This record gives sequence, structure tokens and C-alpha cells, in this order.
Amino acid sequence: MLETLVQGVLLGGLYTLFALGQSLMFGVMRLTNTAQGDFIILGAFAVIAGVSLGGDVAPWLVALAVLPVAFGFGYALQRFVLNGTLGKDPLPSLVVTFGLSIVIQNLLLELFSADPRAIETGGLSTQGVALGGAIGSAVGGAMSVGVLPLIVLAVAVVATGALQWLFARTALGRSFRAVSDDREIAELMGLNAKKVYAFATAIAFVLIAIAGALQGMRTTVSPSDGPLLLLFAFEAVIIGGMGSFWGTLAGAMILGVTQQVGFRLDPGWGIWAGHIVFLVVLVLRPQGLFPKTRG
Repeated sequence: MLETLVQGVLLGGLYTLFALGQSLMFGVMRLTNTAQGDFIILGAFAVIAGVSLGGDVAPWLVALAVLPVAFGFGYALQRFVLNGTLGKDPLPSLVVTFGLSIVIQNLLLELFSADPRAIETGGLSTQGVALGGAIGSAVGGAMSVGVLPLIVLAVAVVATGALQWLFARTALGRSFRAVSDDREIAELMGLNAKKVYAFATAIAFVLIAIAGALQGMRTTVSPSDGPLLLLFAFEAVIIGGMGSFWGTLAGAMILGVTQQVGFRLDPGWGIWAGHIVFLVVLVLRPQGLFPKTRG
């Protein structure tokens, strides 16, 4: 069970990256991005295309080059498209992002076909680290943990901490909190809510691009994978608490561990186990286990 727990935590790191952008956009704008998973896949295919065009360029360098593009794309998308959908009625933003989801899937199918692809990492995806000492004794011998999943977990924890620091310690974070708490009063104090929203979405899309690149390095991706990744992101956010970054991390860990326990019991029940936990939390505590607190 200890090995199952470790694998679940590593999987939870990946789910954290899937969900952080969603948590950020909802926390600032109360906007649910139903194209979240498709944008993650778009980020993965952007790196795949860059590696293909760049020849011998390392995938990590291509992924880094994609990040400023993702920032600019997210800013423009919010500034010129999504800002017009915001209001008391959530339906317009849901419809628009759902339409974007369909467009992205069909665009990727036209450009890359339906064949699964992966980002070549030069063997990094198969490298492991042997855990000895107390952990090795607990599992009855040496346990190997993949290097790439450890990198994903580290990136997830750093990204979560960075977002929390941004919101708590910077002027931009205070702007995010102000427009989230009361947009009208924030605008009376001189803030341009539309620009603040655009910066929030730009940061969310950087996180989405990171998630896409690491997903493409970890496994194969195809244009139709987006809805499943959206489901994992949404479940992690709901379990943890909407708009709470550390809550999103915790929710992703719970989801990952639950799925791994399910896989251990029966390979056909891993994903279902996560869905069941999600439904239980939704019924018993709809605000999530660690909801965002004002202040």
C-alpha cells in the first residue's frame, strides 16, 4: 500500500498542474473554462510541433519557448473574447469555452490526425530512482520511482507555492483578490478589471502550457484527450475547494491516491474510484474540503 500511496501522490502532482489554471481562473473571475483539457493538449502538441520543426532542439527548450506564447495567447483570449462573457449568468462563458473546445479538437485532428504522439525526452520517461532505507524496508525491498513523475510533482508544488505567494505578497495578487471580492469597488479604486482578468488568464495559460508539455513527456497524447483531462482537473478543484491553490493540490493528491488504490483493487475500477470520491465530496461538502477563505 505504501507503493500505491507514493504512485498516487506522483499522479496527483500531474493532476495538480491540470487543475491550477482552472482554479486560478475561477478564483479571480468565477469563470469555468470547459476547454481546459483541450488547451492542455494544445500545449502538448505545440511542443511536439516545435520539436519536430527544431530538429535537434531539446524538448525542454521548446517547452520554455512555448510559455511566453501561452502567456500572450491567454491575455488576448481573455481581453478580447472571454471578458465579454463575464457577468452574473455563467452560461455565456460556458458556451464560448465549450465552442473553443470543439474548435481545438477539430484543428488538432486536421493538423496532426488522430494518432497518439509523445514528446521524446531522450529516455528520461523511463529513468527511475531507487528508494531505499525505511521506504524500501516498508515495501519489502527497493522501490523505484520515475524521475519524470518526481519532476512533475516538484513543478506542481513549486507552481502552487508560487501562486499562493503571488496572491498573498504582490501588488498584482492584491489586484486579483480585489476584483474577485468586489469588482465594482475595485474599479472605483482605479483598477481596470478587464486588464486584471487578462493577466490572470495569461498566468493560467502558462500553467496550462506547462501541464501540456509534461503530459506529452509523460505519456502519449491525442486530440481527443482533452475532455478526460478536464474531468480530472474539475474533480481536483471541486474536491480541494474552488479558488484555493493548496486545496487544489490536496484535492489532486486525494484523487490520484484514490485512483491508484482503485487500480490496485481492480484495474477496471481505478478511474471510477476517483469519480466516486468526487461525488461523495460533492454531496457531503459541495464547497470542497479546503475552500478559499476571504481576507
